[in-house]
Formats: sequence, C-alpha cells, structure tokens
Amino acid sequence: MARHRGDKEDGLDRHMGLLKLVQILSFLVVFVAGIILGLATSSHINQYFTSQARLFFTNNIASTTITGGNCTILRPCKRIDCFGMDTFLHPKNLTHSMNDEELFWRASLMPTKKGYPFDRLPKVAFMFLTRGPLPMLPLWERFFRGHEKYFSIYIHTPQDYVLNVSRDSPFYRRQIPSQNVEWGTVSLVDAEKRLLANALLDFSNERFVLLSESCIPIYNFPIVYKYLIHSEYSFVESYDDPSRYGRGRYNRKMLPDIKLFQWRKGSQWFEIQRALAVHIVSDTKYYSVFKKYCKPACYPDEHYIPTYLNMFHGSLNANRTVTWVDWSLGGPHPATYNGINVTESLIQSVRNNGTECSYNSAMTSVCYLFARKFHPSALESLLNLTSTVMEF
Repeated sequence: MARHRGDKEDGLDRHMGLLKLVQILSFLVVFVAGIILGLATSSHINQYFTSQARLFFTNNIASTTITGGNCTILRPCKRIDCFGMDTFLHPKNLTHSMNDEELFWRASLMPTKKGYPFDRLPKVAFMFLTRGPLPMLPLWERFFRGHEKYFSIYIHTPQDYVLNVSRDSPFYRRQIPSQNVEWGTVSLVDAEKRLLANALLDFSNERFVLLSESCIPIYNFPIVYKYLIHSEYSFVESYDDPSRYGRGRYNRKMLPDIKLFQWRKGSQWFEIQRALAVHIVSDTKYYSVFKKYCKPACYPDEHYIPTYLNMFHGSLNANRTVTWVDWSLGGPHPATYNGINVTESLIQSVRNNGTECSYNSAMTSVCYLFARKFHPSALESLLNLTSTVMEF
C-alpha cells in the first residue's frame, strides 16, 4: 500500500511540474506576443503620425499663402524655392506683411562682397507716389513698351486704393503695401522711404527715380536709361536758401545733430543711385529729428533728403533735379499744364530751355528727363506728340 501511495504522489508531482512548465511557456508566449503586437502597433502609430505631419505641413505651409521675405505663393514650396537666390534677388510679388521697421531693416542689407553671383543687368526703378489714379498711364505704358528688362515699377497709393489695369500693363500688380499720406507732413518722407525700401529688395535695381501722377517723360526710354545708368552722381536738388522759406524753416532744437550751416532745401522729386538709397532707408537718427522738429511751416519732403545727403554724401550728388517744374507764376505750387497748353513747342522748350548743367564733370544741355505738373486733360495732346517729339 505504501509503495502505491508513493507512486501516486510521484505521478502527482510530475503532473504539477508539467502544469507549471505549461504555465511558464504560456506566459512566455503571451509576453512575446505582446512585444510583437506592441512593436507592430508602435510602427503603425509612427506611420500614422508621420503621414499626418506630412499632410499638415503640406496643407498648412506649402499650400497656404507664405509672405515671409516677400515670398508669396499659393502652391507647394517645392515648386518655388522660397529661400533660393532668384526669389531673394528678384522678388516677383510686391505683396508682403512687413511693417515699415521690418521693411527698412531688410532693405538696408548691403553685401560687402564685391560683385554679384549672377549676370546683373542694372535696372531703373520708377517709383510713383500718387494720390490714387494714374491719369498719364497710357503715356507711360507707351514709354516703357519693349524695354521690360531694364526697369521696375513701384506705386504708392492711398492705403485702400486699388489700381485697375490690364494684365499686360507694366503697372499690373506693382502697388506696394502703402499708408495714407498727408501733404506737408513727415508721412511724405515715410512714403518715399517705403518706395525706396521696396525697390531695394530687387538687387537688379541700380537707379531710383521718384515721380508723381502728374509727371511725364520728355525723352524716350533708351535716352533716359543711358543717362541715369551711366551717371556717376545722383540727382537731388540741395541748396542753401537764406530766405524764410529755407533757413527760416530751421528749428534750433535740431542742435546738435543738425546745424544751421548744414540745412538744405530742394525739390521732392529726386533720382538716386543704389548706395544712397540704402543709406536713406537705414537712417533713423536724423529722420527722428525731422519727425520731431520739422513741422509746418517746415516741410520734411523739401528738407530731409537734401540736408541728409549734404551732411554725409554730398560728393555723390549733382545738386540738381532731373524733373522740370514751372515756378514762374510764383506761390507755393508750380504751374499746371492743361490739354490746351500742351504743344510741340512746349515740350521742345522744356527739352532745350537754354540752360546747361554738369553731367559726369562735363557740360550738357540735357538737364531734364521728366516734367510736371500735367493735368489729366493733357493726356491726348501728349499722346499725339510721342512719335514726333518725344520719339517713343
């Protein structure tokens, strides 16, 4: 009997041992299966979030309007290299979200390395400071026709004004982000600097000419381009006017930054080279002085740039303007020419007015390239003279 019980106990022990072995093996199987399942799930989750991240960036970055750095696109960035040299050097779209401080900082960047890493064809930036419409638009379109490689256009209008032109016009989509301007205030200087800064973003722009909606060209484009591009000097009228309209506008509170003997006056309508444009948009010290102390009857647009250039860059300036204006009637505003006043003899008298001026250290009778002020009614008469007198 004892041996039978022992055999039974031995069998029970073996049974219990097999049961524990099965339990251990089952635990190992479950554990290994859990690891495999976890790895598979983790891989699936990673793939899911990776695909979602790609979808997010595609939908929210590559397909959304991107305005940083003057790069505005509505399609994936892989099609337009937003950080490439071409976009940086030649912005195709003037729309951007920069405020003036950011814009002026961006425009003030000047390479110290000589030369350009591309074949640079220097352009003239035509900057129109307008109160809205451009009544001389057909005349300017005719002037620019066929010379697209050699110019850029920038238009500063009232903030909410929309210039409606056809797609084939050189003025199409050339409005810059603008602010409202009040005559006789520093806001005019702000607008001038805003135009310069936007034009400076295109590194091909070498010369910068400020024009109004009442300005016209009096020579054809090749003559104007050659005259400006080959000039060694900028054309900013800057002179010492001892009268109450000159020195009389000086505020002694500008001391010690600006002294009376440095004070200058000149026409608002200037033409400058790229290096001077960079200096002007970079200046904050002297601009702040003018903003604080040059108020009516002191007009910043007639004194800020002429004084600033006289103080620091006079050797680069011809001290004259290339925009003709008729002040013969006297008063605070020049004469305005209507349609009945516009004749061939008028244009010829502006082009050959009997005066001589300095051009690259030589004397010339070609002193003016543009003229103002012309009333909208003068457009038809001017168009009739383009082929016979102005030759475009």
